[in-house]
Amino acid sequence: MTRPPGSGPGDPSVRADVLADTAVRALRAEALLSPKPGLVDARGSGAHDDMDLPLLLASAEALRPTFRAVADTAKRLVFGAELREELGRLGRAGDQAMSRATGEVNTHRGALWALGLLVAAIAGGAGDERCAAGGAAGLAALPDQWIPAGQASHGELVRRRYGTGGARGEAEDAFPHVIEVALPRLRRARADGRSEEVARLDALLAVMSLLNDTCVLHRGGRAGLRVVQLGASHVLAEGGAGTDRGRSALLELDHRLRGLRLSPGGSGDLLAAALFLDMLPWPGRRLRAELEVTACRR
Repeated sequence: MTRPPGSGPGDPSVRADVLADTAVRALRAEALLSPKPGLVDARGSGAHDDMDLPLLLASAEALRPTFRAVADTAKRLVFGAELREELGRLGRAGDQAMSRATGEVNTHRGALWALGLLVAAIAGGAGDERCAAGGAAGLAALPDQWIPAGQASHGELVRRRYGTGGARGEAEDAFPHVIEVALPRLRRARADGRSEEVARLDALLAVMSLLNDTCVLHRGGRAGLRVVQLGASHVLAEGGAGTDRGRSALLELDHRLRGLRLSPGGSGDLLAAALFLDMLPWPGRRLRAELEVTACRR
């Protein structure tokens, strides 16, 4: 039986600093990826008027101590209410650090939630991607007694209005859009010989085509969500970001989302989560790499 993340000493082979560094790398990689429809990237601010790429990179770096503290805490405490409340406290401290770095702009609140849970699950002993997602789901389902009454985020308000799971539902369901959508699309594109940029863009588009993104619902309602989902599906149907027709459709979608001020930030957060899991030096991945090196030396 798999030990619940946090039920004892975490996996010492994945150090807290490695987890924090990888989480920041994933956030930076998502921010730098271009061209992302409606989102901040290396070209500009997308559908936003309050953030740009330097701000996103500063926000990612500001969260490094939080991810390190989350990992250290998950290695120390057993799985349960105490761990969940401590993670909640650390998450709110991280949100404050992010706000100080960005001048109160909400750049990575959703990503902090997703990556924080995954970091905790892995630090607590999860040895692969699915176990990490399952451990994060268990933590997300626990109540957080530190949340003050009446303080609901935009995402939470949208979740209640439209009956969608939002960031909390995604975590409680063990990140299906990360495990079943983004990671398979990312790896399939690589296997097909696509560049890393194209593989990541296609993974983002795959999530956009399916996710009930609360960031989009907040700005554009159900009509805006249809624009995002159908537009992303069209890009993929045209061959994805790696074909001429697909790239043209991608740029058309970007132009439309910027005009409508629709930013699929939830999809961007889940891409960052997928990149985080993909970048980690999992024990099985390290073993395969060591075997390959040994074989090459013979």
